[in-house]
Amino acid sequence: MKKIVSLLICAIFFLGFGCSTGKYFSCKKSWCPLKKKCLTTSVSDSTCLMKKNLADKRRPKELCPMKALKALRAGNKRFVTGTSIHPNTDDDSLLHAGNADQGDYAIATVITCSDSRVPVERIFDAGVMDIFVVRVAGNVCDVDEIGSIEYGLAHVHTPVLVVLGHTKCGAVTAVTHAFHGKKHQLERNIPPLIDNIEPAVKRAATKYSNLHGDDLIPHAIVENVWQSIEDLFMNSPSTRDLVKKGKVKVVGAIYNVTTGSVEWMPESDVIKILENVGKNPNRALNPYATDKKAAHQEH
Repeated sequence: MKKIVSLLICAIFFLGFGCSTGKYFSCKKSWCPLKKKCLTTSVSDSTCLMKKNLADKRRPKELCPMKALKALRAGNKRFVTGTSIHPNTDDDSLLHAGNADQGDYAIATVITCSDSRVPVERIFDAGVMDIFVVRVAGNVCDVDEIGSIEYGLAHVHTPVLVVLGHTKCGAVTAVTHAFHGKKHQLERNIPPLIDNIEPAVKRAATKYSNLHGDDLIPHAIVENVWQSIEDLFMNSPSTRDLVKKGKVKVVGAIYNVTTGSVEWMPESDVIKILENVGKNPNRALNPYATDKKAAHQEH
């Protein structure tokens, strides 16, 4: 009798909730929370009974760049004031993600540092399928990062790109110290990574010639964001085109790891960088990939 009741309850869970999530993603059928095993009835993601209900709860994005940016600003304000609502983080959101196209929901692409003090979704009070995140030490824009950004903008169709630097950045600090003669041995793959930061440090040193050492670092962090935006525009014709058409807004920002606040940088400076890149004869011109040999020669 107990076995029959247990199976009946499992059937109710199956019919009411469809395929479940949580730690049981390896269950390709349907997890029964009472019997703690997969039910024998096969259920594919495409026939999950929850799919329609979840889609009804969360509507696809209909945001222009300004509204998407406004949502990010509001999310950070909630984070800083301790009023985060943690949207789209429940089990239903996970289940919906398994059946939905992220391109219908993600409102922003964010490239930022790999630093563990920069939890992107939390600082913008966002959840599953809200932000397409690219992370790399020093938030530099090199080939891999630019390719990821292009995917986020052209295929996930996010209307905003945030190039997010942060205070106390270790990568910028290391390059700044090296610039002032305090070099130390680095693993073989790190120098090619941080060489993108060197122009930013040199520019900061020129602008603030009276500053040295750690006093220069905050300014170098700001210049590094501008450098990443310039590198992106120089090497991504598709991104330039999306910005010119008004489909995408590119913004720079600095996250304060101590206060949790995001300081937004002047959008007018992004336009100036775009205009200068448009005059640069060395900018990439072909927005689409060709064969590997041709692509390598272009760069």
